[in-house]
Amino acid sequence: MFGFHVIRQYEQGIVFRWGKLQTKVRQPGLIWLNPFSCRLTSVNMQTVVASVPAQEAITRDNVTLTVDAVVYYKVVDPVKAVVNVQNYHHAVSQVAQTSLRSVIGHADMDQLLSERERVNAELKEVIDGPTEAPWGLGIERVEVKDVALPESMKRSMSRQAEAERERRARVIAADGEFQASKKLSEAAEAMAATPGALQLRLLQTVVDVAAEKNSTLVMPFPVELLRFFDHAVRPEAAGVVVDAAQSLLGDPPGPDQQPQADAQAGGEVLVTAP
Repeated sequence: MFGFHVIRQYEQGIVFRWGKLQTKVRQPGLIWLNPFSCRLTSVNMQTVVASVPAQEAITRDNVTLTVDAVVYYKVVDPVKAVVNVQNYHHAVSQVAQTSLRSVIGHADMDQLLSERERVNAELKEVIDGPTEAPWGLGIERVEVKDVALPESMKRSMSRQAEAERERRARVIAADGEFQASKKLSEAAEAMAATPGALQLRLLQTVVDVAAEKNSTLVMPFPVELLRFFDHAVRPEAAGVVVDAAQSLLGDPPGPDQQPQADAQAGGEVLVTAP
């Protein structure tokens, strides 16, 4: 009534005298204006958080999605925000909705799910273009909150993820078998070079089986017989085979009963006696 006005700390005042804009922007504090000729419009300079309603759009790979977002903006030029646009809050909301649909239409579904930061940066750039220079608004941040997929697409992605995990499991198992076969081959070569190692391994296996099953194992033949057969398959050990055969037959043969040992091709030894 008396022309006194209070501008808060987070506001700035725009004055119209007889309907004409005054170039001087009023700062926070107590000011006096002629109540008959001047009108004051206060502009909030705080950051505004605006929710973008969920938008249903089609991606570049023809997948229908429902996406919602949130926009953080504030007034950087109060004169443009009051003079150039009627309701800048509603204007930002509409621009955000159309920009969100445009960005979704130029992106694939995998990009929306995995490259969220790049989509946010592109969306901020698209919204900031028509709002900063003509309207005096600064877009600080844009975030995509939720991406809703259709049920059929969710089932397809679930099957794809399951198949991928099964493929990795098979590859890991095959690689483990390959490495184990190489180690077994090296162990076999080492045991072949040391015949006693094979017998020790056999005894260790017997001990492990007996301890696990809590039972007693009876060997049908002595372990030394394995060494006998090992020498028997070697052609250069024919004399050892003959001596072993004589000891098994009992009485030593006479001159006319001399065993005949013929080393045949392939490493086999034939022991004959009357």
